[in-house]
Amino acid sequence: MTAGDPGRKTFKQLVVISGKGGTGKTSVVAALARLAGEEGSVVAADCDVEAANLALILGGEDSRRDPFMSGRRATIDPDRCVGCGLCVESCRFDALSLDVDGGVTEVRELDCEGCGVCEIVCATGAIGFRENQAGWCLQRTTSAGPLVHARLGVAQERSGKLVSSVRQQAKAVAATEGAGLVIIDGPPGIGCPVHAAVTGCDLVLVVTEPSASGEHDLSRALELIAHFRLPAAVLINKADVAPEVADRIEAMARRLDVAVVGRIPFDEAIARALADGVLPFDLPSFAGPMVRVWQSLRETLGGSPAHP
Repeated sequence: MTAGDPGRKTFKQLVVISGKGGTGKTSVVAALARLAGEEGSVVAADCDVEAANLALILGGEDSRRDPFMSGRRATIDPDRCVGCGLCVESCRFDALSLDVDGGVTEVRELDCEGCGVCEIVCATGAIGFRENQAGWCLQRTTSAGPLVHARLGVAQERSGKLVSSVRQQAKAVAATEGAGLVIIDGPPGIGCPVHAAVTGCDLVLVVTEPSASGEHDLSRALELIAHFRLPAAVLINKADVAPEVADRIEAMARRLDVAVVGRIPFDEAIARALADGVLPFDLPSFAGPMVRVWQSLRETLGGSPAHP
């Protein structure tokens, strides 16, 4: 294998997820990427492809833009279509309709699932399929190092496949650059995109908040991580908003033998800085906890993962 082969793993993979959206996961990833980048080479990957915004914080400009192809869409040959309507009747997704003026079938692409039933029932061979572009896979250089991210198209699905594509490209970049760490901003929740983000990683950090939904969704996320038999850690953001809930979260983590690597207090100045696209390392309420979190994660990953 060559140095640029992603199959040659010389780096660690840290993925950051959250049981629910809005916990501050992306801000944590950006801070960890910045801290890791100060010690060596690191690659960031934004796998929250349905709401990718890590690039807003890390900055930089895209230098590579690759189309992401997934699924297929029906096409109609008007010269062969006789307007019999059999395909329209057979489509379960209401993606086909007859043009009342021209008498031929038309395709509503956003409704088409590419199942192929219409092609089977068409007696004249008027229906074919084309590959569907579902989004873009992007790469840029930031102040923290390379960033691989993506943009899923409007009304497009299969985000789990796009997550896998982003991870694969990030691993290729890490192998080429000789990076010791890939930090992945994972999707929220516990669905298929999360499975694609965590599989094969060395450590999963779950960012949560002290609320009823945060506590509940954290338990589901930890159950998922245990199912994949991956090591986990927990970070409690805005911990002082509801200290009693934060204590319950920490107790739950202890029962599950999961380390709580830190608590970040709520500070309106942090929110204002992030809204301006700035990582507030000048604020002790943010910088102090994040440095300690990084030190703990670095130790768990084994020394300084920024250096292979």
